[in-house]
Amino acid sequence: MTMFSPAAGLPLMATKLVLSLTLLLSAACQEHAVEPLQQISGLRVNAVLGDDGQQGFLLAEQPRTFVFPQDHGAHPGYRSEWWYLTAVLQDAKGNYYGVQFTLFRQALAPQPVGDGPWQTGLVYLAHLALSDVARKRHFQAQRLVRGHPQLASVSVMPSFTAFIEDWSLQAKQPSLGALQLQAQDDGWGLSLEMTQTQAIVLQGLNGLSHKGEGSASYYYSLPRLRTQGVVRRGAQEVRVTGWAWFDREWSTSVLADHLKGWDWMALNLDDGRNIMAFRLRRRDGRRDEYDHGLLVQSASVAPAVAQKPVIGKTDHGVTLLTPQDFELTPQRYWQDANRVAWPVQWTLQLGEETFVIEAMMDDQLMQQTLTYWEGIVVVRNNESQNVGSGYLELTGYGAGDKDD
Repeated sequence: MTMFSPAAGLPLMATKLVLSLTLLLSAACQEHAVEPLQQISGLRVNAVLGDDGQQGFLLAEQPRTFVFPQDHGAHPGYRSEWWYLTAVLQDAKGNYYGVQFTLFRQALAPQPVGDGPWQTGLVYLAHLALSDVARKRHFQAQRLVRGHPQLASVSVMPSFTAFIEDWSLQAKQPSLGALQLQAQDDGWGLSLEMTQTQAIVLQGLNGLSHKGEGSASYYYSLPRLRTQGVVRRGAQEVRVTGWAWFDREWSTSVLADHLKGWDWMALNLDDGRNIMAFRLRRRDGRRDEYDHGLLVQSASVAPAVAQKPVIGKTDHGVTLLTPQDFELTPQRYWQDANRVAWPVQWTLQLGEETFVIEAMMDDQLMQQTLTYWEGIVVVRNNESQNVGSGYLELTGYGAGDKDD
C-alpha cells in the first residue's frame, strides 16, 4: 500500500509531496541545485494528502486492462506512483528480520518542464528499513532526488529496473518473476533474491481501488515471493530466507478532508493464504464505506500463467473483502518520543475467524521526509498460536489521535 501506499498502497501511500517539493520546480531549469532536497524533513503523511490540484493529470476513474510487463513500469501523466516491497525473513537460528523498500515517483507537473534531463518535472523518494527483532534495532534510510535518468528511473525493457542512486530493485527480464533488491546505508545493507510463486492479483474493482468518492488508484499485488539473501550489519553477514510482498499503485487522487489516515496490513498465513486489509480512519470515528481488502487462497502458478492478472471472486480463490466481511480493531498502543500513540496490536475478524496481529517490536517508526509507522508483525489465532506474519502500516497519527 503504500504510502504507501498505502501505498499503503500506501499502502495507499499516494502522497502529495507537491506541498513541499514544488520548490524544486523552480530549480528545474538549472542543471544542478539539488540542495533544496536536503531541507525537506519531518512531514507527517496526512500533512501531504490534502491538495486537490489535479488539473492536467490523468485520473484513475474507470477499470482498465492491465498489460504486463508494461504496467510494472512508470505511468507518466499520473501524479503519484510507487513500487513497494516488504519481507519477513529468518536466519538459521530462527531470528526474525523485517525489510521495507519503497520507491515513489512524484510528478510536480503533468508534463516535463523542458527538454533537458534535469527538466523532467519529477521527484523520486525512496525509503529503506530493516527491523532486527532479536536485537530490537530498527534501521532506516532515505534517498530523495530530482528526476534525472542517471539518478533515478523505472523501466521494463530490456528488463525491469527501478533504482534511485545506489539502491536498486531489478529483474533479469521484463517480468517480476525473479527480483533482486540491492541497497545499503551507513553500516547496514541488504542483498535479496525473490521468486514469484503466485499470480498477480488485482486489488479493488478489477484493479481500481477506491479510497473515497472520486478518489481511487490502480493497484495490484504479488503477495507471496519466495525470498533468500543476506542482511549485513557492519562486517557481519547473515543469510536469511522468507517471504516478500510486492505492491504497485499509481494515482492522482488524494484522501478526502474527512479522513485522517489509514491502517493497512499485508499478511502471509502459514496455511498458504494471503490477506490484505485496510481501514480508512474518519475524523467522526465512523466506519468508512470504502474500507476493503483481499483474501487470496493458497495457489501456486506456472511462470507462464503468473503474468496474467487474477480478478474476481472465483479466479484462483481470490475474494474481495468489503466492510461487511472484516473488522479491524486496535488493542494495544505504543507511544513515541513525541507522545504520539500508535496502535501496534490489532484484532482482525474475518468471517468466523479471529486473528491477533502484533508488532514483533514496537518501535518501527519511520521518521524521514514522511513520518509513519511501518513494521513486521506476527499473526496469532484466538488460541495464541502463531499462524503467520506480515507487515503493518499506520499513517496520519498525531498527539491526541488515539483511536478506539
